[in-house]
Amino acid sequence: MGDNPIRILLVEDNSDDALLLRRTLDEGPRGQFVLVHAERLDAALKTLHGQTFDVALLDLHLPDSGGVETFLQFHRHAPAIPVVMLTGLDDETSAITAAKEGAQDYLVKGQFNRGLLVRAIRYAIERNRLERDLANHARQLRLKNDQMQADLDLAREVQLALLPQKFPTFPPGVAPGDSKLLFYGRYESATTLGGDYYDVFALSDSAAGVLVCDVMGHGVRAGLLTAMIRALMGELTAPASGVATDPGRLLAQINRGLTDILKQAGTSLFVTAFYLVADAARGQFRCANAGHPSPLHVQRSRNTVELVGEDRKPGPALGLFDNAVFDTFEQPMTPGDLVMLFTDGLFEVSGPSGELYGEKRLLEAVRQHLQLPTNDLFDTLLAEVRQFSHPRELTDDMCLVGMEVTRAR
Repeated sequence: MGDNPIRILLVEDNSDDALLLRRTLDEGPRGQFVLVHAERLDAALKTLHGQTFDVALLDLHLPDSGGVETFLQFHRHAPAIPVVMLTGLDDETSAITAAKEGAQDYLVKGQFNRGLLVRAIRYAIERNRLERDLANHARQLRLKNDQMQADLDLAREVQLALLPQKFPTFPPGVAPGDSKLLFYGRYESATTLGGDYYDVFALSDSAAGVLVCDVMGHGVRAGLLTAMIRALMGELTAPASGVATDPGRLLAQINRGLTDILKQAGTSLFVTAFYLVADAARGQFRCANAGHPSPLHVQRSRNTVELVGEDRKPGPALGLFDNAVFDTFEQPMTPGDLVMLFTDGLFEVSGPSGELYGEKRLLEAVRQHLQLPTNDLFDTLLAEVRQFSHPRELTDDMCLVGMEVTRAR
C-alpha cells in the first residue's frame, strides 16, 4: 500500500461495535486507516459506486441481509474487494462457510485486539492481491495455450494435407477399378501432430513408389521432420533426379538430406522408413529398409502371408549416419497380391494387463482374414487392435498402407 492510508468500508449496524472497532484502529499511528461506515448492506453497495476501498469489514447479520447471503451479495457486487467477516460466537459456522465462498478471513466480535485486527486486514489485502495475480497469470496462460492449440490445429491440418489426397492410377487416367495397382491408406495420430508419414506417387505408366516412415517421438519436432521428408521426396521423385526408381539410392539421399538438416539444427532425431517400387509391367516390386518394421506380402492365390525381406538385414534408421548404405532387393508379384506397409504403432499396443499386441499377433490376424477385400481387412485389423488396447488410449501414431496388384504385365 506504500504510504497511502488503507481505506476500509465497515458494514456494521451495531453502533457500539462500530465505535469500538474505530477506536481499536485509532490506537495506532495516525493516518494508517481511513474508515467509512455503513449500517446496511444496500447503503454499503451504494457507497461503492462513488468510492474505492482496499478492504471491507462486513457484519454477517444486518437489517437487510443475514448469514452467508450477506457476503455473497456483497461479493457479487464487488468481487475485487477483499472481505473480512465480523461474526458473533454463535455464528462461526456461517463465517467459515463465507470463507469457503471467497471471504479472506473472519473475526469474532469481542475476541480480537488491535494487532489481530490489523493483521487480518493486511493479510486479507495481500491474499486478495496474490489471488488476483494468480488469476491474471492463469488467464494469460489460457490465452497462450489457446493460441498454441490453434497453431497446433493448423499445423495438423497442414500435416494431413501433405498425405495423399488421391491415389494415382496405372496407366494414368483410367478409372480406379481398371488400374493395375490399387492403394489403400489409414492414418491416425496419437497427438495433435504425429510423426508418421506415407506417400504414394507414379514413377511411370506402370510403376509406383510407396514410402512409409516413422519419426522418433511426437509433437512439433516430429511434425516438422515429416514436412522435411515430404520436401525431400518432392525433389527426389522429380524425373530429372533419376533416384526414385532405386529404393536403396532414394533412402540414402533422404538420409543425407536429413542428417545435414539435423546437424545444422543441433538436434538428434531419427526416422525409420520403408520404400517400395511396384512395377506392374515387370511383375515385381523392389524395396529398401531403413530400420523399419518389415511389410507383409499377402498372396491370396496361395493363401499365404510372409514378411517382406525377412532374411535381409535392414539398413540403419535415417538421420543417424551421413553415408549409410541401404540395399535394394526385389520380389515377384502376381495379380491378387497385397503388400501391407505400416508403422510400429499398429502392433506396439499395450492391453489392459500391459501385454503387447505384437508383430506375431498381427501376422496371425492377417492370415486369418487375408481373403477379405483390402478395405475390410484393414478395418478388421484396426478394430482388433483397438479392442485389444481397450480401455487404454493409443499412445503411438498408426499408419497402414496397402498396395494391391490387380493386373501384372
